[in-house]
Amino acid sequence: MRKDTRAVIGLIGNTPMLKLYFQDRGITIYAKCEFINPSGSIKDRFAARVLLDAEQRGLLKPDSIVLECSSGNTGIALSMVGAAMGYRVMILMDSIASRERRQLIHQLGAELITFEGDGRYQVGIEKSKQMAATDSRYFLPRQFENPLNLQDHEQSTGQEILRQIPGRIDAFVNGYGTGATLAGCGIAIKKRYPTAKIIAMEPAEQALLAGEYPYCHQIEGVADGFIPELLHGAPLDGHVKVASADAMAMTRRLHREFGLLVGTSSGANVTVALQLASELGPGANVVTLLCDRAERYFSTQLFHEPEDGSAVPKTAVV
Repeated sequence: MRKDTRAVIGLIGNTPMLKLYFQDRGITIYAKCEFINPSGSIKDRFAARVLLDAEQRGLLKPDSIVLECSSGNTGIALSMVGAAMGYRVMILMDSIASRERRQLIHQLGAELITFEGDGRYQVGIEKSKQMAATDSRYFLPRQFENPLNLQDHEQSTGQEILRQIPGRIDAFVNGYGTGATLAGCGIAIKKRYPTAKIIAMEPAEQALLAGEYPYCHQIEGVADGFIPELLHGAPLDGHVKVASADAMAMTRRLHREFGLLVGTSSGANVTVALQLASELGPGANVVTLLCDRAERYFSTQLFHEPEDGSAVPKTAVV
């Protein structure tokens, strides 16, 4: 396979950590900038790890087709890494996914198959398994069950966090899609700081960890309608629900007050991180992730005007 086109893979990881001070609440939290990864999300880490590992172990052949079901970010990341490594990539995606995510996948040269799943992720996962069973060329990264996903976050993302935070870590919060980030980072942090709180953020409209029935929410990329296998490995101390409206309000605040053009899950993560920092008191170090960039949300409610007009920028007429 081609070696001279892979420079982009070297840009993945080692993302910066920001201290965000919220003056109105007198609270500072730490936020790791995963949206700076080259395709725009934390999923670049898994895409590079799984494809490089598969190539090294001889699981990828010149005629292989990387096939994965994705709500967007993993599909974009696999498309980018696949293009750099010279492999054909095919992404299964629910038709309700944002238009921008589909366009980014196409732009990276991957093939896109949409399905009608009504937000039920398992439909696409089963379809990918059926396709792989009929054609040996398909390689399934299996983001929801592949232990490499969890291991990579324990060995890379988690270790970066430990190096970047001065002093102890009192709490780490993140949403869960595959559950690997929360589990892997949680394991790494707990090994160093056993009393640190590992907290799962989940949409209030789909609070599966709270035992509630899944319902439609607007925090894309998290809580895909089921509790993933990899999340069972997370050393969780609790879970906090965030309403979609609150997540979007905080995301807009990150855009306009901090200049951080991030997606809705980032706003949800920050909402919970602020709550935890308030509860833990002055001096507590609470860490979260800014997972992806905002350009994949242009056609979603995040960029639409709320009824109260609060998201509309002030414009002067001269």
